[in-house]
Amino acid sequence: MPERSPETHVIDYRAAEQLLAARDPRGAIRLLDSVITAHPENTAARLLRARAFFLSAQLRPAELEFQIVLEREPDNAFAHFALARTLERASRPDEARRHFRLAAALEPRPEFLEAARFGPERGNGDRAAGPNGDAP
Repeated sequence: MPERSPETHVIDYRAAEQLLAARDPRGAIRLLDSVITAHPENTAARLLRARAFFLSAQLRPAELEFQIVLEREPDNAFAHFALARTLERASRPDEARRHFRLAAALEPRPEFLEAARFGPERGNGDRAAGPNGDAP
């Protein structure tokens, strides 16, 4: 195997992005493993690997990676949102709700607000507004 360098790690990271976009999360994980081994502090690589774990239905590894990202970047709204989706998919709705709300509070994007149940439609048959149309 050829010597790994910072340049090859950047190439691997970019290739992993492409693999994820092409819906090959397992291929992306294989490339990112060596990047993270060489650069465990690289939050972007960890976030990308967490997304790849999620897309390959490896929920526990995804959860752990998202948690590492959030330990380093507690204000990362996307990481909170993605962790919430992971927890939701793992049938842990109460834990998911907390992270959906944190994501929405940090960055009020429509999809974050909707998932946090702050929008007009709350999903699951719930309504965001009270009987008079006012917010609770």
